[in-house]
Amino acid sequence: GSVEPTTAALAAHTGLTEDEVKAGLEALESFSTLSLDAELSAGEDGHSLADTLGDVDGSFDTVVDREAVKEGLRRLPERERDILYMRFFEDMTQSRIADKLGISQMHVSRLITRSCATVRAQALHQ
Repeated sequence: GSVEPTTAALAAHTGLTEDEVKAGLEALESFSTLSLDAELSAGEDGHSLADTLGDVDGSFDTVVDREAVKEGLRRLPERERDILYMRFFEDMTQSRIADKLGISQMHVSRLITRSCATVRAQALHQ
């Protein structure tokens, strides 16, 4: 039941200016929390604070993965990089790659498997 002191009374008691006391009182308000389920103002069709927040962007994982494999791809021999490019970026089949390079489809398969394993191992150990 006690009465809250005025800004002037706090200033006189602490030796601060009234503006400093007001700034301090405003700072104290920053410690209050608001639930993410709290509804925004009445005119907002019942939207909660959580409705205004962003969502996880799946593209971030793609960026992280690409950055993780860059160095490993640079370290591969040029022919293996070319094979991976044809397979995964030009969407060529192993048979088409084999015909283009004059090697067997089985050899292309082994090169892709080995190259991917090498790049994966290097990305995981960085």
